[in-house]
Amino acid sequence: MFQIVKNMNLRGTAAVAALSLTASIAHADEITYVSGATGAAVENFAALVAPWEEATGHTVTLVPMPSSTTDQFGQYRLWLAAGNSDVDIYQTDVIWAPQLADHFVDLRDAAGDLVERHFPSIIESQTVDGSLVALPIYTDAPALYYRSDLLEKHGATVPTTWEELTVTAQMIQDAERAEGQSDLWGFVWQGNSYEGLTCNALEWVKSSGGGQIIEADGAISINNPNAVAALELVAQWPGTISPEGVLAYQEEEARGVWQTGNAVFMRNWPYAYGLGNGDDSAVKGLFGVATLPTGQGHDMSAATLGGWNVAVSKYSDNQEAAISLAVYLASEEAQKQLALNESNLPTIVSLYEDADIAEQQPIIPQWKDVFLQAVPRPSAPTRQDYNEVSTLFFSAVHSVLSGDEDAATALAELEVDLEDLLED
Repeated sequence: MFQIVKNMNLRGTAAVAALSLTASIAHADEITYVSGATGAAVENFAALVAPWEEATGHTVTLVPMPSSTTDQFGQYRLWLAAGNSDVDIYQTDVIWAPQLADHFVDLRDAAGDLVERHFPSIIESQTVDGSLVALPIYTDAPALYYRSDLLEKHGATVPTTWEELTVTAQMIQDAERAEGQSDLWGFVWQGNSYEGLTCNALEWVKSSGGGQIIEADGAISINNPNAVAALELVAQWPGTISPEGVLAYQEEEARGVWQTGNAVFMRNWPYAYGLGNGDDSAVKGLFGVATLPTGQGHDMSAATLGGWNVAVSKYSDNQEAAISLAVYLASEEAQKQLALNESNLPTIVSLYEDADIAEQQPIIPQWKDVFLQAVPRPSAPTRQDYNEVSTLFFSAVHSVLSGDEDAATALAELEVDLEDLLED
C-alpha cells in the first residue's frame, strides 16, 4: 500500500515486475518516488497511484523533497552521482532531465504511442540525444492576462503583437490616470535578474524571429538583428508602461500589482488565474487570458515551457516496475486525475477537450492554444551547462533593460561568453 516516508533510510528490492498493468505479477516491488510535491499534492498522491498499485500488486513510497526547486535539484544530483539505488523514480522539472540525462532510462519504447498524444514541444524538451529521459505528467506555460473591463471601456482589443501591447497599455494607462487612477500601470512582468527573466526574454526573442538562444543542434543563435530589436522594444517599458521596479519583479511581485487592480496587462503562469478570481481579489471576474503576443511581423507566439515529469533511475533495482509506473503517471487516466483534483494542466492534447475537465476546471481548456505555441528553454542542447547559460543570458538581458548596455553590444558579448563556456 502507498506510504510516505520522511527520510532516505530506504531499502529497494530486486523483484522483477511486468511492464503491463494487467500482467501477472510474480513478486511485488516497492517503488520509491521522490518529489517536491507539497500540501494537497501529497494528500492526493495515494489516490493517484492506487489504480496502478491495484492492477500490478506493487506499492509506492513517496519521499517528499524540499519545496525549493534549487534544493531539490542539488539533492538529486548528489544521489545520482553516487549511483543511489534506493530511489526508483524522480519527479523532475522540465529543465532538469536533460542535465541529468546520463542517469535516466530511455522511456520511448516503453511509452509507445502514448508519446504521440503529448504536446510535441514537451516531448522535445525531455529528449536528449534521441533518448526520451522523462515522461511528462503535467505542464505549465505563461499567458497574457488582460483586464477585459478596461479594454471594453476604452474601445481596445486584446493585443496580438508586442508593439500593439506597448501602444494599448500606454493609452489605457494614460486615460485611467487622467481619471485619477494614479497607481495604474500598463503592463507588469518578471524583470528581475533570475531564471524568470530567461523565460520572459526567450518569449520576446523567439516570438520576434530571434531564435531560442541556443538551437536544438547546439548552434548559438542569440546574436541577431531580430533579438536585438526585441530587447530594444522591451527596454522602453520600465518607467513608461511598467514601473521602474519591474526590474526587481518576480512572479509574485507582478501578481501583487495585478491582483490589487493596478495593471492593465500581466505576463504570468496559470497559478495566477485562480488567485486572481479569489474573493479577496480586486480583479475577480474582470479579466481574461490570451496567448502571448508576437513581434516584428512574425505570426508565432512563444510561451516558455514549464512543468513536471517523471524519470526512472538507471541505478534502480526495480526498473521494470518503475517504468510501468512512469508510463501510468503519464497516461490519460492519471493526468485527468491531476487535472480534476489539483488543476494541473495536462500534457496530453485530447484532455483539453474532456467534458469533465471543462466543467470542473474551466481554466484548463483556455490554455490549449498557449501550449501549442510553447517553446522549451535550451536545456537539452546545453545539458549540464544550462544553469550557467541561463545566468549569462538573463544577466545580459538585465543589463539592457536597466540601461547599462545597448542591446547590440550585450548580445555580441553574450555570444562570445557562450562560445567560451560551451567550448570548454
